Amino acid sequence: MNFRKDLENDVELNLTPLIDVVFLLLIFFMVTTTFDRDAKIKIDLPTTSNAAPQAQKDTLELVIDSQGKYYVDGKEVLNNKPETLFRAMSMALDGWGSKNPALVISADANSNYQSVVTAMDIAGRLGLTNFSMATTQSKVKK
Repeated sequence: MNFRKDLENDVELNLTPLIDVVFLLLIFFMVTTTFDRDAKIKIDLPTTSNAAPQAQKDTLELVIDSQGKYYVDGKEVLNNKPETLFRAMSMALDGWGSKNPALVISADANSNYQSVVTAMDIAGRLGLTNFSMATTQSKVKK
């Protein structure tokens, strides 16, 4: 008689291929995702013929849309009153500490002129001396 011992089969699941697939999917989605800063707030910037694009790192961005609503660093200000904009900008500047960042005002081409002047006045009251207006470069026919 031939008696065989029953061998216990250990069931083992190898997770290495699963982890590889998950990492490949993660890399694929990271590479193919489009990061668009202007997707949330739609504004039509005024054009200029001789604007040279300048990229600055330390900037505080103020966006004014066509209805005159203010957005400080992408966050909508509660209302259009100058006092509210002053508080929102001063709160945004508190995060900068003692630094004085450059202010970039991106106003819609159809926005109220008074909204832009109010924003510039408040920037001056907050001590922001380095600010600029964002524009898009027009296509000049040669």
